[in-house]
Amino acid sequence: MSERWVVNASPLIVLARIGLEQLLLDLADEIIVPRAVAVEIEAGPPEDQSRRALATGKFTVIDTPTPPTEILAWDLGSGETAVLSFALAQSSWTAIIDDAAARRCARSFSIPLKGTLAIVILAKQRGLIASAAQTLQALRSNGFRLDDQIIAETLRRTVGEVWIP
Repeated sequence: MSERWVVNASPLIVLARIGLEQLLLDLADEIIVPRAVAVEIEAGPPEDQSRRALATGKFTVIDTPTPPTEILAWDLGSGETAVLSFALAQSSWTAIIDDAAARRCARSFSIPLKGTLAIVILAKQRGLIASAAQTLQALRSNGFRLDDQIIAETLRRTVGEVWIP
């Protein structure tokens, strides 16, 4: 089965901050970025790495369907709403999203879901990075926030690495 991902801003932003936005492209067969997400990223500073990554044209930016009222009722940001609206309309696509409320929304609609942590674990499992723990430390140093216990348990269970906060 092919991996088709619709990506929200935060995973792209934090991965780009450490120069690993290419992982998204390497791990999925197809990647799209909703226009609302691209607008959010493009509003950042000119030197922002995620803005530069979008400018390369490697990430396909698309218009997304009008969000259904059921998604709008969650009162999420425009990027999260666009990602989830697309993934809901296209059931073969996985939402790549970190925001807790958006993740709850995705689960309530049974939308396939991955976050930055899952991307890092998958990259380690496929041999694209040497250490998931070191990558997560670099992400943490660049604004990625996730509970230490979740990171520690996920690293131990999936790739046998130790988390030292």
